[in-house]
Amino acid sequence: MPQKPHKIDQLSAEQLDENLDQLAILLHANVLAGASVSFVMPFDLPQSSRFWQHKIRPLVAAGDTLLLVATLNGRIVGSVQLECDMPPNQPHRAAIAKLLVHPDYRRKGIARALMVAAEQAAKQKNRNLLTLDTASDEAMALYKQLGYVQVGIIPGYALTAQATQLEATTIMYKTL
Repeated sequence: MPQKPHKIDQLSAEQLDENLDQLAILLHANVLAGASVSFVMPFDLPQSSRFWQHKIRPLVAAGDTLLLVATLNGRIVGSVQLECDMPPNQPHRAAIAKLLVHPDYRRKGIARALMVAAEQAAKQKNRNLLTLDTASDEAMALYKQLGYVQVGIIPGYALTAQATQLEATTIMYKTL
């Protein structure tokens, strides 16, 4: 049976609750695959669930962060966060955070679709400057294709997911 095209939705706090298990699996799979998204091994599903429930849910409920998810055949296969809670002198800016695509579904246009949806959501919130940072060369290539500009590299920024060494991060921005 052919796969249906993926779909992008914005989740409310209540929808986050309803999809907590799927979100936990998504983050967990990314960390196990080596993604540099703030966590180090050992990392288990309960830790992943706590991140969504205790860190992201309150931000989504307050409207400070938008959570966009990609679904395929009813399963969450990707997500991205648009952080909109900025200081008073930066009402025009938002930050992209934690672009995640389940390792089994990569290279199918899901990350691109999530980023395009995040940019559209930013425009709807009257944000015309997006910032992000990434340790992934693959993600950086996507961001450059989407028009993000590399500002610089910070060496030794964070531990790898395996917690074996420090890695750099690349700071990027895009004017919408």
